[in-house]
Amino acid sequence: MKIELHIDPSLPEVEVAVRAPARTPEVDALLDRLTAGEAPLLGFGPDGTAVPLDLEEVLRFYGEDKDVRAQTAEGTWTVRERLYELERRLAAKRFVRISHSEIVNLRKVTALDLSLTGTIRMTLAGSVMVYVSRRYVKKMKEVLGL
Repeated sequence: MKIELHIDPSLPEVEVAVRAPARTPEVDALLDRLTAGEAPLLGFGPDGTAVPLDLEEVLRFYGEDKDVRAQTAEGTWTVRERLYELERRLAAKRFVRISHSEIVNLRKVTALDLSLTGTIRMTLAGSVMVYVSRRYVKKMKEVLGL
């Protein structure tokens, strides 16, 4: 790995650019370390208790009843961020938008069914089934290299 440092007093803040020939686990780990300084994502239970969510355990984020929910193997939590904010925040962590109201963790995808016309059915860990909307199928195929 080659590392360079360029000091530019005209910059308003620190910029980090990662250039790699391909996306690899090493690159993903580096991106995870670079973004680790962010505030933890909090999930709120029905009784109002807040818990920090481990993003590796989140299967998906989805909209329900004007709230955003995070689904894990242990249960479902309400998060305060909007889906567009989560999409921006989690793009480097292998989360991808599959519909207007859903973002999935690609590391939790266990099966893909491409036989359906106009959509893709994804099976997540724990046998959770989700569907990629027609609007996002092209983007999903690009992300998956199909």
